Amino acid sequence: MNWGYARSWAASLGWGDWPTLVACLIAGAALVVAFKAQRDGRRSATASERSADASEASAATAVASVEEARLSRLASERSANVAEETLADQRREAAERRAAEEEANRPRPRFRIESPGRHRYRLRNVGTGPATGITITARVEPYLMGHVNDVTLVPGEAFPFNMAGSSGAPIPSTLYVIWDGQAEEVALAVPV
Repeated sequence: MNWGYARSWAASLGWGDWPTLVACLIAGAALVVAFKAQRDGRRSATASERSADASEASAATAVASVEEARLSRLASERSANVAEETLADQRREAAERRAAEEEANRPRPRFRIESPGRHRYRLRNVGTGPATGITITARVEPYLMGHVNDVTLVPGEAFPFNMAGSSGAPIPSTLYVIWDGQAEEVALAVPV
């Protein structure tokens, strides 16, 4: 090797070579910065894609959540309607039960015909409640009977009347009673 020519390359540079060298160094630095910018751009694009995917997933989740909330609202409305109907049914049944209990516990008249003598009879109220407007009728004729019309009897009280057969016919074996609040005739056996 010829060491005589081995002088420093920096010593051989002239003033015109320095701007070229500086330009090369700046170009190299710009190249490094460009590669780093490109790598950062790729990272940014990847992050943007991930963010967009996450936004789409979040939007889908939000739509599903809204649908679930709507279905939940509909289910709760149905449940509330069923609860209201059940409550109305329970109230109606309770009112019917109370009315039936009141009707069962209501004092009611009940009648019996008694015969203390030959042609003498008594209509006795053997029930628990009073009766007004009592009228006795018979469907078999001929017979004679004292007038029993618009009579009032409290429990235990009796109304006397006379009854006898006529034209050779016996007295009827059944009399029919109606009173205020009882429009349908109630059959009563006549004692012999």
